[in-house]
Amino acid sequence: MNRLVPNIWGKATAALRRSPQFSWVDAVVLLALMAVVYGIGRTAQQWTGALRPSVEIDLSARALPKYTLFSLTRGLAAYVLSLFFSLGYGYWAAKDRVAERVLIPILDILQSIPVLGFMPGVVLALVAAFPRSNIGLELASVLLIFTGQAWNMTFSFYHSLRSIPLDQQQVATVYRFSPWERFRWVELPFSAIGLVWNSMMSMAGGWFFLMISEAFVLGDKDFRLPGLGSYMSVAVARGDKGAMIWAILAMAAMIVLLDQLLWRPVVVWAEKFRVEEGSAGQAQSSWFYSWLRRSNLVERLHERLKRSSSAKETRERSEVSLRQRASRQWVGKFVSTLLLLAMLLGGIFGGYHLFVLLRLVSAAQWKGTLLSALLTLGRVLFATALGTVWTVPVGLAIGLSARLSRLLQPVIQLLASFPAPMLFPAATAILAAAGISLGWGSVVLMLLGTQWYVLFNVIAGASAVPADLREAATSYHFGRSERLWKLYLPAIFPYLVTGWVTAAGGAWNASIVSEYVTFQGKALATVGLGAQISEAAAAANLPLLSASVVVMSAMVVAFNRMVWKRLNMLAETKFSLSK
Repeated sequence: MNRLVPNIWGKATAALRRSPQFSWVDAVVLLALMAVVYGIGRTAQQWTGALRPSVEIDLSARALPKYTLFSLTRGLAAYVLSLFFSLGYGYWAAKDRVAERVLIPILDILQSIPVLGFMPGVVLALVAAFPRSNIGLELASVLLIFTGQAWNMTFSFYHSLRSIPLDQQQVATVYRFSPWERFRWVELPFSAIGLVWNSMMSMAGGWFFLMISEAFVLGDKDFRLPGLGSYMSVAVARGDKGAMIWAILAMAAMIVLLDQLLWRPVVVWAEKFRVEEGSAGQAQSSWFYSWLRRSNLVERLHERLKRSSSAKETRERSEVSLRQRASRQWVGKFVSTLLLLAMLLGGIFGGYHLFVLLRLVSAAQWKGTLLSALLTLGRVLFATALGTVWTVPVGLAIGLSARLSRLLQPVIQLLASFPAPMLFPAATAILAAAGISLGWGSVVLMLLGTQWYVLFNVIAGASAVPADLREAATSYHFGRSERLWKLYLPAIFPYLVTGWVTAAGGAWNASIVSEYVTFQGKALATVGLGAQISEAAAAANLPLLSASVVVMSAMVVAFNRMVWKRLNMLAETKFSLSK
């Protein structure tokens, strides 16, 4: 770490000497770079520290900056992992029709399995792999946050690849684009808007289970990491209202900071990828994005990367013949087949051990699990429907207005990113005062965490509506009702389906904390699969936990094949810009 900082500083100052102009913006960029390097080094010390049996969480306000830094680092690390996973997995599923039949059902299962279904195996395996340091626990936390981020991004990218306009595909074919050129110049730009908005939702989904991801409880074992999530968990357990308020303020500050310094600039940058011929819409704006464009250092770095990339593509275009490209396609199919076989072998290995566990589950437990699954399915669908009712009009209003997007994006980021389980005690108290049982109240608790999947996808769809179509609606004097039913709803339908799929998966995942709630020192539970999973995890009952996850996976796959797949086909054929 001590050698790394001078090395970076030396390169930066050398770049300054070569730069024709140096402004205060460049100075701030350098200071920000140094702050990032310091933060990485500080976090690395935490990761490589000796593993301790237990961690004492300091509930004072002065500890929050450090804890917030640790949680932010884990969230960003999980996001980078989710982004690469989404691009690779989504591309593979969209390009290989044979692999698609396996990969999409697996993705359906993965997005719906609650974090507690992953947690025991992930935590115990990684702690055993790194018995003398915190690396195992840190990796476990990142992977658990990853399970709340990756799936909706992958679905968004996959559906975008399936909906690329035909004229863009033909241009890539006519100019004989290589797979990399097609990906860079056609596929990635077309999917950018949906991917950006789903990335914001992914970060929100990762924060949803932050308290669980940093404070693992497996039977009598308590694994805890210093961070904002564990700070919240301890504050709630002790009933320390002052610490809870400080945690809320720290979370809000982190979310607003991320929105202004990361997501808002990325949203503005992604606007250039809108599929349109006109320019009827208002331009998006970001003070930080405009500020960065004034930096000579950033501009020089961008130009250097652009020249390097262009030279590489020119060289590849001159060297790669049609025969070589055909050979690469054959190699790609061969690698895809090997990966599928590896997944099959891994499935067989895991299936055998799962079968050994499931043999310990009695017939009465299986019957109760199936009944619980049906009840949870009803709550999931009801919560998804309730979320759609308000998110469609609000999402259309935000996505179609640059002004509303600029004003409300930080607000919805804050609301979506706030860990809903922290609100559950207050929400449960309100429901109890109103005489509403947890059976119905759990729908409201699910809604607090899953409605945002629909909202972010509707906003992405509305933002991607071509300006020329909006101009045509104006030219033909469409009224509000005609615009809604003939333009906006058909245009956002592919995004809406993605939102429904991910919201339903999120609701299944959220069932573990909405059907089993701790209130006033007592555990409240209703009959449902989420409650059964929570109780089984708390008791370390691995056979019942495995049976619950298996039934949930089967229920999700069956429903997705019967309902969501047909809606996806409808979106790709009737409501796609390429058709």
